[in-house]
Amino acid sequence: MNKLSSAILTILLISPVFLEAQIVELLVLGTVQDAGSPHIACNKDCCQNLFDNPDPSRNVVSLGVLDHTTGAKYLFEASPDMPVQLSFLAKAGADTVDFLPSGIFLTHAHIGHYTGLMYLGREAVNAREIPVYAMPKMKNFLETNGPWNQLVSLSNIQLNLLTENVATQLSGYLSVIPFRVPHRDEYSETVGFKIIGPNKKALFIPDIDKWGKWSRDIREEIKKVDYALLDATFFDAAEINYRDLNEIPHPFVIESMRLLADLPPEEKAKVIFIHFNHTNPLLNDSSEAFRQVENAGFRVARKGTKLTL
Repeated sequence: MNKLSSAILTILLISPVFLEAQIVELLVLGTVQDAGSPHIACNKDCCQNLFDNPDPSRNVVSLGVLDHTTGAKYLFEASPDMPVQLSFLAKAGADTVDFLPSGIFLTHAHIGHYTGLMYLGREAVNAREIPVYAMPKMKNFLETNGPWNQLVSLSNIQLNLLTENVATQLSGYLSVIPFRVPHRDEYSETVGFKIIGPNKKALFIPDIDKWGKWSRDIREEIKKVDYALLDATFFDAAEINYRDLNEIPHPFVIESMRLLADLPPEEKAKVIFIHFNHTNPLLNDSSEAFRQVENAGFRVARKGTKLTL
């Protein structure tokens, strides 16, 4: 290839027309906190009817990313609801033959975020070398603790080391950057992800202690992306009977809304709350809390929400 041809190809590859052709979608596969909804042993109104009449939209938090150009599909979090989420993701990508993902990105070692890996083992699908992307402590946790290390020794999964603030390039137009956030790190560090597509960027932070504990300013981080899927575990203190948040630290939704209240409308519209405890009224789209969030200019994640990257 001569220099002129090479230059023309480079221009084509970075042109808006070419980038627009690289269709990448982010798909919300679950919105609920680790233990799900209905919650085990819960006899409150928030769960009582759901044991007899399950709501199929109430899956544990997870995102899917579909690259329609290559057919690749990625999971962010391996939740306990992974089997139905993989089916949902495969059908959204029009691929009902191979349900298994091209890769899985893990934020941390709390039960709702990695235990779905068990379905890749020989008791289930007996997968072959599914790439799993994890930070150093998370990777070490999977390598040195059963039953997860069996997935490694039997090559059901292939662990890939993530480095903080360093992009993992999945294609020429799709990459993922992990960044540390403060959270209860009993077994691993905790990260959020910036997911960068050909046209837009998404921030994914399903778990964080409090925004004020983070070394970054969440308001500034929102300005750098097109979507921000943020921890909304609890709506307010009354929801959890004013429990000691040292045990279960998360930013209340009402705190986040106050913190972000001075953002212009176009910045507020980027914020999509996700990761709801079973008690959170945002799970009910007819609740006063839901209306309060939307009236303030923010959004609430729902299973099936699609965002173009």
